[in-house]
Amino acid sequence: MAQHIVIVGAGPGGLSAAILLGAAGFRVTVLEKMSTVGGRTSSIEEEGFRFDLGPTFFLYPKILDEILRSAGTSLSEEVEMVRLDPQYRVQFGAGGRIDATPNVEEMERQIARISPKDASGFRRFLSDNRTKFDSIRGCLERPFLGWGSLLAKQVIASLPHIRPWESVDGYLKNFFSDERVRLAFSFQSKYLGMSPFRCPSLFSILSYLEYDYGVWHPIGGCGEVSQAMARVAVRLGVDIRLNEAVEGLDFQGRRVAGVRTKAGHYNADAVVMNADFAHAMSHLVPDNLRNNWTDAKLARKQFSCSTFMLYLGVEGVYGELPHHTIQISSEYRRNLQEIEDFKVLPSEPSFYVQNAGVTDSSLAPSGKSTLYLLAPVPHNTKAIDWRSSAQGFRNLLLEKAEEAGFSGLRQRICYEKMVTPADWENGFSIFKGATFNLSHTLSQMLHFRPRNRFEDIEGMYLVGGGTHPGSGLPVIYEGARITSKLVCEDFGVSLPTHSPQTNQELNVDEPWNVIAAKMASRAGSHC
Repeated sequence: MAQHIVIVGAGPGGLSAAILLGAAGFRVTVLEKMSTVGGRTSSIEEEGFRFDLGPTFFLYPKILDEILRSAGTSLSEEVEMVRLDPQYRVQFGAGGRIDATPNVEEMERQIARISPKDASGFRRFLSDNRTKFDSIRGCLERPFLGWGSLLAKQVIASLPHIRPWESVDGYLKNFFSDERVRLAFSFQSKYLGMSPFRCPSLFSILSYLEYDYGVWHPIGGCGEVSQAMARVAVRLGVDIRLNEAVEGLDFQGRRVAGVRTKAGHYNADAVVMNADFAHAMSHLVPDNLRNNWTDAKLARKQFSCSTFMLYLGVEGVYGELPHHTIQISSEYRRNLQEIEDFKVLPSEPSFYVQNAGVTDSSLAPSGKSTLYLLAPVPHNTKAIDWRSSAQGFRNLLLEKAEEAGFSGLRQRICYEKMVTPADWENGFSIFKGATFNLSHTLSQMLHFRPRNRFEDIEGMYLVGGGTHPGSGLPVIYEGARITSKLVCEDFGVSLPTHSPQTNQELNVDEPWNVIAAKMASRAGSHC
């Protein structure tokens, strides 16, 4: 009989691992405490409205496409995807805006409206980051299981491009002098829950990937991607069990041997942990079995910020506004300091609004649409009592959204749901409500991060934002592939390889400049 792998959690990492391990021939059981798959990449469905719970940007689809092709299908066969242009609007409280687009000439014009002398920096930024991404990609596709991993040729060759002493903002000064322009290429550090003034310069590739590989919207939302992944996994024979929270693990010495739920006991040859790392360790693994990640050591680690969320069903559609809007506070540095250092609610918040109705009418009843508002805030702390603070911050955020262009918003709301950092911690089992997990500081990356083959417990493997390579959907998908390879190696099984791309209209391997050239060629052939 095939070895039995139990996966705790049906988030994007757990589902990716389930597909890969199921395709490799393992018997796979996925245990999920929620009533749906996806974890933070699931959907809220109420009164005819559908919202993504967490991620709304779908970036660099190449990795998930390869995972699905390992199972004999492809991303384009499973989910309808729309590439956005403009990708998003960045509005600056200090004045000005940029409608980010993968069209190089138009993007240069957008930048020139803010800072004419910075327009020429865009092509140099793209070129430099293409080289950087090609150099470091191998590091993001391999495990880091100890100091020796740093001596691999791929890692040594990538060091000149990583520049560990430099922040994202410091790196961007090589291309853009205006801080507003730099913010348009560095707000992506918030995908990791970090400030661009502290986030390592390595992560400038996040912005680059948007321009060369696209910002996509899956019809039905990112939660639909999770649903599609679950369907693929089930076709492979994976047993996904919803509403079945894991209550404990069984150990034989330092080896994990099984998983317990109210419904029963599951013997396991290996356990893949997709639950929030710090929460799972402190609730499921006895402290005396953890050498490197004891409760005391977890308490000294740095965790990301959290998010305050409003999910709004509204009358009508804001048809004149883009799919994504990022509003940058006029007091941006102070805003970050309040969140990261002082751990207080920002007085002049930056925030993000998804206005998906301009792209996807399936998310709301006829004549209505959805708005998703997110404001970065401190992770859950005793300094903020969300029971008394939530309503006031909600009112401030709605006021700022109206000022940012969503006029009359408060009068148009017909459905509302709020999620605070306290809800993330207590309702979704996220340690400290830190929605982006462990911070991606240099001391918490690579082999300093919890390892894909977990170093403290034999037979336990990790997927998700709490392990290498880190947070963000494409990174989590890649992390699941790294982990699945390790599981296969340890059991002497071959990980399936992906089949050739099946849909050339959505060739996610190709950067935008290549796609644009092909489109131009096709257009010319019909003239």
